[in-house]
Amino acid sequence: MTTDIRVLGEDDWETWYGALELAFGGVAESEDEQELWRALAEYDRSIGVWDGKACVGSAGAFSFRLSVPGGALVDAAGVTMVGVAATHRRRGILTSMMRRQLDDVRAWGEPLAVLTASEPVIYGRFGYGAGTQQMRAGIDTTRVRLSVPVGTDDVLVRYAEPADVHEACEALYARRVTGRPGMLARRPGWERLVLLDPKENRDGASPLQCVVAERAGELVGYVRFAVKPEWDSQGPKGEVRLRDIEALDPAAYAALWRFLFGIDLTSSVLARNRPVDDPLLQLVSDVRRCDLKVADALYVRLVDVGAALEARTYQTPLDVVFEVEDAFCPWNEGRWRLTGDTKGASCERTADAADLALSIRELGSAYLGGVSLTSLAGAGRVRELRQGALTEASVAFGSDVAPWLPHGF
Repeated sequence: MTTDIRVLGEDDWETWYGALELAFGGVAESEDEQELWRALAEYDRSIGVWDGKACVGSAGAFSFRLSVPGGALVDAAGVTMVGVAATHRRRGILTSMMRRQLDDVRAWGEPLAVLTASEPVIYGRFGYGAGTQQMRAGIDTTRVRLSVPVGTDDVLVRYAEPADVHEACEALYARRVTGRPGMLARRPGWERLVLLDPKENRDGASPLQCVVAERAGELVGYVRFAVKPEWDSQGPKGEVRLRDIEALDPAAYAALWRFLFGIDLTSSVLARNRPVDDPLLQLVSDVRRCDLKVADALYVRLVDVGAALEARTYQTPLDVVFEVEDAFCPWNEGRWRLTGDTKGASCERTADAADLALSIRELGSAYLGGVSLTSLAGAGRVRELRQGALTEASVAFGSDVAPWLPHGF
């Protein structure tokens, strides 16, 4: 087989994207979705593998800024649109694309690469570790009640056209980003993603709706959702389908949830992607009737160990030497001394004896503070070489709030 890997040109888009859709089953996306992804695509950061005139592999990398513990926004390559033609599997095409892409990310000076995996077994061999989780909730609002905080009644909610308030909502979202690791600072154009609402994808639900929360005329929260009406012999049992919800304070957050719980002719709320420590869990009267499920979400890869570990802060003072294994990106291999605290960090190569040994995959899982080094050690994936080093590092790497990716890419 003779193949050619090259940077995507604008004239290649239709063939390249068609090959991607075929790799994911061959069902074409709506025109709105195709147009949006074409507008957001970064051609100079996208590659294709060609066998003659046929595109048989694709991979892209958005230029993101990712929130990390301590509140910094760190440059990260958002790996996306990865696919290999079914006719060309098991021929090293994916490996060749991952090799080229990580070399490129390093050359771009971006210390992190992140992705969401269609199948979780694929990317570990390239050094990606599951760094965040997402929670799904299907809440029976006929049997679950909310206990709201003082001040909730001071918050007014009103309907608004999603497009009319999107700039104000985006400004509020931007204020929230640095408070939770794993969130993406949306660049211009990305606000279109949260408003994307193809009729073909609604599955009988309403067009996208929006309600804003205000206090003294100031926007303090918003929620975007759809309602799927449903009836049976006993009456209405519609479902509220949450798209996203953000608020600046507990009262505004509770006011928006109270609105969702009280929509006429509905009996449930479906939230497909919430953080695992969502305050909603403390507001509901019966968490068992919220049908909670947890799944992996954002996978994290340290492309430059030193720069990545220096970019975040640490909950407690830390001085530890890591022995890092990284066969796929050998420039990361070896010993690194990390010193840091809540104010900043330094990470440099060292010849000193190692305190902990782990692979780059484990560093990726622990990086955002949602997976503890202690739990990884319990699975045999981190080895303690100096007594006490594991607890020291595990506590320091933690985060007060669970990392969370609010939307895919």
